[in-house]
Amino acid sequence: MNRRTAFGLTISVGACAFFTTSALAQEALLERGRYLVDSVMACDGCHTPRGAEGQEFDMSRRFGGGYQVWETPAYLVRGSNISSDRETGIGSWSADDLKRLMTQGIRPNGIPVVAQMPYPFYKVLTARDADAVATYIKSVAPVRSEVSAPVYRGQSQNYVIPGGEKPFNEEMLKDPVKRGYYLANLAHCMECHARTPDGKQDYMNWWGRGGAIFKGPKGQVKAANITSHKTAGVGSWTDAEIRRTLTHGVGRDGRPLVQQMQRQIYFAKMTDQDLDAIVAWVRTIPPQE
Repeated sequence: MNRRTAFGLTISVGACAFFTTSALAQEALLERGRYLVDSVMACDGCHTPRGAEGQEFDMSRRFGGGYQVWETPAYLVRGSNISSDRETGIGSWSADDLKRLMTQGIRPNGIPVVAQMPYPFYKVLTARDADAVATYIKSVAPVRSEVSAPVYRGQSQNYVIPGGEKPFNEEMLKDPVKRGYYLANLAHCMECHARTPDGKQDYMNWWGRGGAIFKGPKGQVKAANITSHKTAGVGSWTDAEIRRTLTHGVGRDGRPLVQQMQRQIYFAKMTDQDLDAIVAWVRTIPPQE
């Protein structure tokens, strides 16, 4: 074998190794994104239409939007089409466009979204996880579905989540409590549990206290107190009871939770490490009655 042949073989082997490593890295990124979207962030809840009974998601139209409607004095919006359809979805967006929307609330055209899209909670996304989520969402099949444009009636409040103003790094996620806080942000738990009875969000004085009323097809329900208060909150609950609520959708007394908090369809898929981290974080929420 002459030098030129040997050199060519070396280049070929090196190229194959590079492409194999790159493909494996891409697959790992895709799987991480799948885990976050399907098990933690609950993106389907706002962006995937439901069936005739309003319970099960219609996964044949996944991320097609249009089903969920939110009307407030400041805006009227529907769950948007975040499928990869180029005309009615986000198929023409770049990964950076999607990451900017997720963490800053700004569309590619520069127009901001309202905080019904929980981008204030997503500011904590690590660089790797932001890439992973964008990679996975853009991999989902396109769904052609025209969704009516939002109607803005007034100034929408921009929220700042205490401790969640900037991205986390991978080192921070090694701490169980910080990891739990990170995951709870991605699950935007305090979007409901830090909302006052009059419906306003108060992340400084109402952290975890609950009390807001949510209306649904089966009536209305009050957001629970998830602080460490022994009687008003979950301070007297065992770790197993908190985990059961998250993964089985039942309260401490065994009664099933209503649709607004039926997050077991997501959280039941979480790893034990992540569930333990969320429980560890819940234990740190200061008690409020």
